[in-house]
Amino acid sequence: MKKLLLSIAILLGVTIAASAQRYCVIDSKYILDRMVEYKDAQTKLDQLSKTWQTEIDNRMADVERMYKSYQAERAMLSDDMRKKREDEIVQKEKAVKDLQRQRFGYEGDLFKERQKLVKPIQDKVYNATQKMATSRAFDLVLDKAAGISIFYADPKLDRSDDVLKLLGINK
Repeated sequence: MKKLLLSIAILLGVTIAASAQRYCVIDSKYILDRMVEYKDAQTKLDQLSKTWQTEIDNRMADVERMYKSYQAERAMLSDDMRKKREDEIVQKEKAVKDLQRQRFGYEGDLFKERQKLVKPIQDKVYNATQKMATSRAFDLVLDKAAGISIFYADPKLDRSDDVLKLLGINK
C-alpha cells in the first residue's frame, strides 16, 4: 500500500512539474543540413570514405586474383609451394580486413575524421540551442531528428538526487 501511495505521489509530482515547464522542439538534422560547413564536412567525409573503400576493393580484388591463380596452378605445385601460396593469400586477405577495420571500424579513421570535422559543428548547434533556450526561458528542448530525445535540459530540472533520497541512497 505504501509503495502504491508513493508511486501515485511521484507520478502526481512529475505531472504537476511537467505541466509547469516550458519546452520547445527543434530538428537538429534540418538545422545541420542547412549549414554550409556541415555540408562541406559531409562532402569531405564522403570523398574520404569512397577513396578508402576503393583502396580496400582493389586490394581485395588482388587477393581474389591470387586465389584464382593459385587454384589454376594448384595441381602443379609441390606441397611446400602450395602451403607457401596459401599462407600468402591468407596474409594478404588478413591485411585487407585489418585495413578495413582501421578505416571503417569502431573508432577507426573515418570515426576520428568525423569527430574532427563534424563535432565542432554539432557543438556550435548545441551552444546556439542552449543560448536560445536560456534567453527564452525554455526548460527543455526536444529534438525530433532521431525520434524525440532531449537535446537540452535546464540542470535545475534534474531531480535525480530527490529520487535517490526516496530510495534511501546517499550521494
